[in-house]
Amino acid sequence: MRDVIIACDFSSKEQTLAFLDRFTGRKPFVKIGMELFYACGPDIVREIKARGHKIFLDLKLHDIPNTVRKAMSVLSHLDVDMTNVHAAGTVDMMRAALEGLTRPDGTRPLLIAVTQLTSTSEERMQRELLIGATINDTIAKYAENAKTAGLDGVVCSPLEAELVKNHCGAEFMTVTPGIRFADAAADDQVRITTPARAREIGSDFIVVGRPVTAAEDPVAAYERCCREFIGE
Repeated sequence: MRDVIIACDFSSKEQTLAFLDRFTGRKPFVKIGMELFYACGPDIVREIKARGHKIFLDLKLHDIPNTVRKAMSVLSHLDVDMTNVHAAGTVDMMRAALEGLTRPDGTRPLLIAVTQLTSTSEERMQRELLIGATINDTIAKYAENAKTAGLDGVVCSPLEAELVKNHCGAEFMTVTPGIRFADAAADDQVRITTPARAREIGSDFIVVGRPVTAAEDPVAAYERCCREFIGE
């Protein structure tokens, strides 16, 4: 199951497709986030899917259960492979998301929940969000809630992947952004590690943005990620 997901955080269709055109002979798993989806709408999802890519639609839904259920019902028609919500929305909201995402024939994309963003430190979580528990205890509880709701896994930093597996089982997926090469800058991420270390501590998928998209040779950077994380 292990794979590298490229975060296509571009602001236009032209930029995105030009970037993907560089991957001749390969069809990387790609993440479409808020920036690209809000710029181009659902058509960009359909076009990238038609090109043969797997898609993680990263919109992080977080609202009352009924609203999330209806939104997920709409997204279920886009034929993405994975999408997500915020675990902070409660077990009821996550259950509603799962209901909305499940098509009449019983099929659905993978559904995962964001625990804490990789830009959030424990100090800021406690001071600004007034969450008194440790970041590890918070992430473990949010992951347990996601499992209770029937979700497939969570988004967490790679540093918490092993923790999540210990609490929720080896089959519960961990999708981990916050990936940087050992010789790269951290940018605005706080809880980060390398592709090789992410593999060692239990990540199932790593999400890699700027280390690939901003690289002088994105294809070479992607292939380096695959070598370090998957072993290809």
